[in-house]
Amino acid sequence: MKVSGGRAVVEVMAKEGVKKAFCVPGESYLSVMDALYQHPEIELISARHEGGASFMAEGYAKASGEVGVCMATRGVGATNLAIGIHTAAQDSTPLVALIGQVERPFKDKEAFQEVNLTGFFSHLCKWTVEIDRVERIPELLQRAFHIATSGRPGPVLVALPHDMLEDEAELNITPSYRSLPPQPHMEDVKQAMDTIRNAERPVLIAGGGVIHAKANRLLVQFAEAMKLPVVTAFRRFDAFPNSHPCYAGWLGFGTPQYLLDAIRGADVVLALGTRFSQVGTQDYTLLSKNSKLIHVDICPDIFGKVYAPSLAIEADAKSFLEQALQAPESGSFISSEDHLKELHDKYLEFSELKADYTEDFVDMDGLMHDLAVCLPKDTIITNDAGNFFGWLSRYYRFEQENTYVGPTSGAMGYGLPAAIGAKLAQPHKQVVSISGDGGFMMTLQEIETAVRYKIPTISIVVNNNIYGTIRAHQERHFPDRAVGTDLSNPDFAGLARLFGAHGEKVEKNIDFAPALQRAIASGLPAVIEVAVNPKILSVGQDKKEVNEKLVSNN
Repeated sequence: MKVSGGRAVVEVMAKEGVKKAFCVPGESYLSVMDALYQHPEIELISARHEGGASFMAEGYAKASGEVGVCMATRGVGATNLAIGIHTAAQDSTPLVALIGQVERPFKDKEAFQEVNLTGFFSHLCKWTVEIDRVERIPELLQRAFHIATSGRPGPVLVALPHDMLEDEAELNITPSYRSLPPQPHMEDVKQAMDTIRNAERPVLIAGGGVIHAKANRLLVQFAEAMKLPVVTAFRRFDAFPNSHPCYAGWLGFGTPQYLLDAIRGADVVLALGTRFSQVGTQDYTLLSKNSKLIHVDICPDIFGKVYAPSLAIEADAKSFLEQALQAPESGSFISSEDHLKELHDKYLEFSELKADYTEDFVDMDGLMHDLAVCLPKDTIITNDAGNFFGWLSRYYRFEQENTYVGPTSGAMGYGLPAAIGAKLAQPHKQVVSISGDGGFMMTLQEIETAVRYKIPTISIVVNNNIYGTIRAHQERHFPDRAVGTDLSNPDFAGLARLFGAHGEKVEKNIDFAPALQRAIASGLPAVIEVAVNPKILSVGQDKKEVNEKLVSNN
C-alpha cells in the first residue's frame, strides 16, 4: 500500500518509540500533523512559540532519557526553534527537529519563508539533512534518530519539503536500531586505576556522560571504593548525591575557592563524561599543568579540545565504571581519607541553609531553605538563566538522580517550558521551575500550554524588576552607569490566574511556604511571584551593608 510522506514520517516516529512531540503548527508540514491524528499514541503538544516548543522537547529528553522531538514550519518557525537546538547541542541532549521546507521546484528563488535549513543549522547540529524523495524517508529519518542518540548525543535537523510530504510511495519501515557504546580496553582501565591509587590528591569530575549513561549508582560505588572526592560539572548537580561523604562540590558560576584550589592542586584528575565547558573550567583555567588528566568520554573528539589528557579512554561512563569496579586491586592507596573528609565538610559548610527571613522583601536565603524543607527529594528542578541561580546552585542539595534539568547553554526563557517537558516525562514527580522576571517573560505564554494540557508545573518567579545578571556586570565594570537593565513587570500572579492557572504573590518570607503548599494542592499549573530586594543581586552579598544603605537613603 502506498502512503504519503507525512504518514511515513509518523510511522518512523512510532517505530522509534516517540511518545511526545512538541510543535507550533505550520502549513509546510500539515501532512505530518494529519498523520499524527491517526496515531493517538504519540501525543502532540502544541506550544505558543517555537522557542518554547524546543525547550519543552529538550527538557522532556533530559527527564525521560528518550529522544526529544520538536517540529516547526520553514524559515520563521525554524529560526525561532534554534534556541532549543543550540541548548541541546551544548547540553548533549538527543533531539530530532522536523522542519517543513519550501516546495522543491521553488527552492533558491527566495520563496516564501525560504531558508537553507541544512546550511543554517549545520554548525548547531550533529547532522542536518533534507529529504527530497519520499522513498528515502525511512532510511534518512531512522538514521537521524540513530545519530541523535549515538556517541555524544545531540540535535539532528531534518528538513521536509512541503510537496515531498504529499508524494506517495510503497515503503518498508524497519525496526529501530541502536549501536552499543564503545567499551574501554582493560589495559587502559588498569592503568587508570593504578594512577589513581598512586595519587596523593586525586579528584573526579563527573559530567553529563554519567547522567546519560545512567551510571550514578555505579559512580557512588566507585568513589567509595577508590576514596575519591567527586565534583559535579557545570549544571550536572544530580550526577552524584550531594550529601554523600565523597561529594566535594560543583563547578560553575560562584564555585567556592576551596574547591578550585583542590582541583588545581590535584596530582590526578579523572574526568568522567565531561567536555570541560568554559563556565565549569573558569575560562579554561581549572587544571594545573602538573596534574595528570585521565579523560573518559564516549566521544573521542572531546579529547584534547581543552586539556590534553595523560590517558584518554573512549568509553561511556557506565562501561568504564563497570570494568573499573571489576579490575583486580594492585597496591594500597596513597591518598588520605582526611583530604576527602575535609573537602566534603567544606562543601557542607558552604551550602548550609540559612533560614533568613525579612519583612520588606523575600530573602533568597530563606526561600531556598523553605524549598529544601518543603519539596520531596525526588522533585525535578528546572531553571532559567539569571543571578537567582547562584542561590539555587549554592544551597539546594540534589540527592537523587534525574532531579535536575537545566541549560548549560545559559538560555533565558528555559525554566517554564522545560518544566512542562519534564512533567510530561515524569508525571508522578513534582516539577518546579525557578526563573527571574527577565527570563520568565520570554516564554510566559507557555502558561497557557500548561493550562490547556493540564500539566501542573510550579513556576517560581524571582522578581526584582531588573535584568539582574547584566546589572551586576554593569555595576562591576561600569559603576553608577546602569543602562538598559531596568524593567517594569505585570502582576505575574494575576496574569497566571487570567490564563486559568493558580497564581500567588509573596512579599515576605513567612508567606512563601504556605503559598507553595497551596500551589501544590491546587493541582493546577501554578505561578508564585516572589518580590526580592533589587539591591541584592548576588548570593553571598553583604545584606547588612545593603540594608544600612537603604535605611540611610530613606
